[in-house]
Amino acid sequence: MAKKGSLTINSENIFPIIKKWMYSDHDIFARELVSNGVDAITKLKKLDVIGQYSIPEGKDMEIRVTVDPENKKVMFSDTGLGMDADEVEEYITQIAFSGATAFLDKYKDKTNDDQIIGHFGLGFYSAFMVADEVHIDTLSFKEGAKPVHWECDGGTEYSMEDGDREEVGTTITLFLNEDSLEFCNEYRMREVLKKYCSFMPVNIFLVKEGADTQYDNIPVDEVTDKDTVIEKYTEEAKYEEQEKDGKKEKVEISPKREMAKIVRREVPINDPNPLWAKRPGDCTKDEYIEFYRKVFMDYKEPLFWIHLNMDYPFNLKGILYFPKINMEYESIEGVIKLYNNQVFIADNIKEVIPEFLMLLKGVIDCPDLPLNVSRSALQNDGFVQKISDYITKKVADKLAGMCKTEKEEYEKYWDDISPFIKYGCLKDDKFCEKMTDYILFKDIDGKYMTLPECLELPQKKTEEATGEDGEKVEAEVVEDDQPADEKSSDEDNKEEKDKVRKTVYYVTDMQQQSQYINMFREEGLDAVVLTHNIDQPFINQLESKNEDVRFMRIDAAINDSAREETGKDNKKQTEKDEKTLTKLFHKALSNDKLTIKLEALKNESISSVLTISEESRRMQDMMKMYSMGGGMDMGMFGSEGETLVLNSKNQLVKYLLEHKKGEDAEMFAAQLYDLAVIANRPLSAEAMTKFVARSNDIMLKLTAN
Repeated sequence: MAKKGSLTINSENIFPIIKKWMYSDHDIFARELVSNGVDAITKLKKLDVIGQYSIPEGKDMEIRVTVDPENKKVMFSDTGLGMDADEVEEYITQIAFSGATAFLDKYKDKTNDDQIIGHFGLGFYSAFMVADEVHIDTLSFKEGAKPVHWECDGGTEYSMEDGDREEVGTTITLFLNEDSLEFCNEYRMREVLKKYCSFMPVNIFLVKEGADTQYDNIPVDEVTDKDTVIEKYTEEAKYEEQEKDGKKEKVEISPKREMAKIVRREVPINDPNPLWAKRPGDCTKDEYIEFYRKVFMDYKEPLFWIHLNMDYPFNLKGILYFPKINMEYESIEGVIKLYNNQVFIADNIKEVIPEFLMLLKGVIDCPDLPLNVSRSALQNDGFVQKISDYITKKVADKLAGMCKTEKEEYEKYWDDISPFIKYGCLKDDKFCEKMTDYILFKDIDGKYMTLPECLELPQKKTEEATGEDGEKVEAEVVEDDQPADEKSSDEDNKEEKDKVRKTVYYVTDMQQQSQYINMFREEGLDAVVLTHNIDQPFINQLESKNEDVRFMRIDAAINDSAREETGKDNKKQTEKDEKTLTKLFHKALSNDKLTIKLEALKNESISSVLTISEESRRMQDMMKMYSMGGGMDMGMFGSEGETLVLNSKNQLVKYLLEHKKGEDAEMFAAQLYDLAVIANRPLSAEAMTKFVARSNDIMLKLTAN
């Protein structure tokens, strides 16, 4: 008997809101309808387990999506538990009634709810975003149930009557509107199903109505009961003429066999048992790599991965892959796919995935996520932060564990993963705290060290002090024999801090700073190599979080071991010569802000060395980073922090002192300065032009002599 009624809606305006604005992407209707089908099948399986229904042997529990371009419709059919007339009226006509929730309430003591997808009862109405009319044909699993046919044209009116469905389950037919005809295209629907349903826990098949039947030929002994056999035939043996011992003879390459022509077997578009749902111990390396390539279409092998598997205090599974990252030349953009019970929700939801982990590629499945009604975003819930913290902790634990137990492997990966880890330390204090002792630094000889190991390296005998003008300068550490009881508590505190603060020296350009590196090697000292853009803010953060650590580039000062001691008799002469050279260089360079020092360096071949205080150089780097310098020579901004150290043992420096009033003195002084700059940083375009011209002039003078 036919029945008519009205949808039970709390507000007359709610229906168009559901149809048009509840979901941001219209293709999401496919996810919702397939999810409903998965729920129906999952519920029936649970009833079978607890003995309230018996699934017929050999029954395929599956979902079929059929596209019909000729009739402009799409059908979603499942073999789940179906509905009777009362249930259709209860679950379909009462919008926002959740059938999944009702089912769980009813059977909560008899089964678990891990695999029930639905939450809100609104998913079905997403169909009206793309359809002018929707039909439901369903038959309940209940004994004696009658099939039901339900229709609605997108308004608040519906009709329901007896149907003609013979198989337990439900078929939803969408008659697409003119703006949504793309969804009855086989390739477009396949794309949508791959996007949202690739890992749903029930086999999903895509069918095109009216498509030509495809066939395969297989050996008869491979035929199964489910195959449709068109014909059987005998395939004769195949031979190939081959030469053997100078004679040609026929060799059998394929024996005679019985074959069958069958209708091509259907292949589901999804993988119901994704790798992340398995236990880590049951997964092989090849499986992890194959899964990575299939999901992310990236055929470069990932470095390594973390398999997340947690049941308490919340349910979370997933795999995070560490791809090869090149921050200098590639944009850093990972993909973390978020799932809820194997249903795709979104990429890179920031509330769940810490920002720095967005550099990774991976999947996370968390059935406990508090989703909003459209299942496309998270509700504001403190529980989400706990999930985010857990993921961060697991990543840090994995990396720390590798550093402790697989140091060689960790070192192999380090150059590729270091930008990610440093970025993570900058963005997440908890991650930084856990990782500080497991961050590696590569020294100038290519050896890897942790920060604690770096602090054990031989130290220069210099410390940071404050000059008369308030600027920080490098000064010798002097042992103070003053009795402790004569010192103030402030002095005690300052001296104690100076004693424990250790310096890690670093290089930013192995080629540019080769002169300084050679000096370091000669002195038995070491430095770490920091060449990434992220390294400067990273070491700033390490210094702020570790008061006993400071970083200094190797060109910030000349250390004591590189010098020779100057006797008291020579000290006055050195001071006098230093003033002479200061006057000469200031005039030659038109720069009276440059500090000139005359020191006796052990290596006589070094004529001049430019040092820049760490504070000044970091300011220059910051200005470059934020483009404050434009096209100007950045060296001019740091001239107040620059010191030109001239080697009193070098013949060129001696020549300048002896010929300070000579016609070429200023030219030689400018050349010595530029040589020192070249060993420190690239010359500006103008300075390079002058340097080349001056070099030509010097060589011409040599030929004249």
